[in-house]
Amino acid sequence: MSDARPKIEPQPTVVQPSSSSIYAISWASLAFAALQSVCVALIALSGVRFAIGLGSLVLAVTGWLRQFHADKIRIPMMLFALFGACLNLFVLWHARRLRERPSAQWRRQPMSPRKKRGERIQVALAVLTLVLLVVEESIHIKLHGL
Repeated sequence: MSDARPKIEPQPTVVQPSSSSIYAISWASLAFAALQSVCVALIALSGVRFAIGLGSLVLAVTGWLRQFHADKIRIPMMLFALFGACLNLFVLWHARRLRERPSAQWRRQPMSPRKKRGERIQVALAVLTLVLLVVEESIHIKLHGL
């Protein structure tokens, strides 16, 4: 007689990874991707730095650098920098003045340290720009005359 019962074959057991191991694998893959991105960025930047250095050398050796120092390029760039620095200082002064008005006191909130630091950096950079413009112009007048 034949056995009428079907043969049951054992099912393979599937091991489900725990959530902590998936979490660790995810962070590890993110870390390796970030490292790879940093490596690519550094290689690209080193190429850019090399190109800038080589370009500066070529400009200095061939005399093209004097064309960039010509008044038709130098003066508009200086005016643009002067306008940007003054505009930045004006906007920061105006924002501070508006915050200090009595009509704004009811909605005034203390500034975060990050925002204060950001405003100080903006003021410092604008003042530094103005100082550099004065220094550049005084050196230019001293070397080249009016």
